[in-house]
Amino acid sequence: MVMTSGTPGRTRGKIRIGTADPSLTAAGGMLAVTELCGKLGLIEALDAGIGPVKQRRRGFTGGQVLTGMAAAQLAGEDFLVGLDRLRADEAGQQVTPVPGLATSTATGLARRFTARHWRGAETGLAAATARMAGLLPAERAAELAEGPVTIDIDATGVEVYGSKKRGVACTYQGQRAGRPHVAAWAETEIPLAADLLAGDQDPRSSVVALLGRALAALPQAVREGAAAAGRKIALRADAGYFAGDLARAAAAADMAFAIGAKRITSMWRALAGIAEDAWRDATGMENAQVAVSPYRPAEWPGGTVLLVRRVKLDPEQGLRRPPVAAPPHPAPRPAGAADAGTGGRTRHLRLQLHPHQHRRVHPGQGRGVRALVPAPHQHREHLPRQQARRRAAAPALRL
Repeated sequence: MVMTSGTPGRTRGKIRIGTADPSLTAAGGMLAVTELCGKLGLIEALDAGIGPVKQRRRGFTGGQVLTGMAAAQLAGEDFLVGLDRLRADEAGQQVTPVPGLATSTATGLARRFTARHWRGAETGLAAATARMAGLLPAERAAELAEGPVTIDIDATGVEVYGSKKRGVACTYQGQRAGRPHVAAWAETEIPLAADLLAGDQDPRSSVVALLGRALAALPQAVREGAAAAGRKIALRADAGYFAGDLARAAAAADMAFAIGAKRITSMWRALAGIAEDAWRDATGMENAQVAVSPYRPAEWPGGTVLLVRRVKLDPEQGLRRPPVAAPPHPAPRPAGAADAGTGGRTRHLRLQLHPHQHRRVHPGQGRGVRALVPAPHQHREHLPRQQARRRAAAPALRL
């Protein structure tokens, strides 16, 4: 408290620092989260999907534990111990969706979760997502039903600490990490299905099952709207998922797909076979052109083509970027890739495999200039050592 004198512009007195008023909270916005959980029946939907996690029906349920942990993250907490800090906030406990949840309680119940419980959590979240779609205003519901529907699959490494932490492993960079593997509804940024892998696991090993669960978790109204409009649900994945299994699974589910292509020798050959007059200006992208090659990897679905995008950049702009270590072996270059008088400019290329659709080029995908894949990860912990070395060492192509 500041005591002021009667003279304008002058302040004097003492500033008193005391115990905080228990009727105040820094997490007042949690009231909106609590009301949303009630409208969606989130805890009830999670409990119905997860089922019991202990023999006695008392105390907190699995749905309450997950909701309480998510609420703590929204309140700014990063670790389980944050639950105790929130529990000490008397006013905040009046507006949180799961009051009274302690760190020890959440830890003990979380250890009881099995793979069956996590699959049930996905089912519960799918039910809550369907309720959300049913509560939307008619204009927004029609926009989601009539617009594109894209499932975006991605994985990233999250570094953790503690040698006894379960379910994690060291990456090729020596970091102890877990690898969240998430399939999300891209237009709403809602997770549909997820796996938690160790840092040394390849996400391609479980991506087909993940895609199947994500499709099942899409709201029925959205799937019916896409079918009524004659549009296919789309799959989007980067070069970390360059595998025929995922492409065949998408084709079997009657999905359109766009999967980043690795910079292998066959891709460079396909690039060299594209005529100069085949390039077209990309919509919504400055100094960018796209071209389509009929190349299709062996055993990929019929109708798959290679979409290549090249971007012209000022060489001075590239010089301001951090230097990249020279590769131990030069990457393969297509025939005729020597300088051809481009006026001091360099054209960088990206490769993407998808069913033959000339207009499926989205502005903003993959803004980096070194990689030849769309939207590369900022962190490369999830990449195998050899692939990461090839990606970092990509030389600039001069056409």
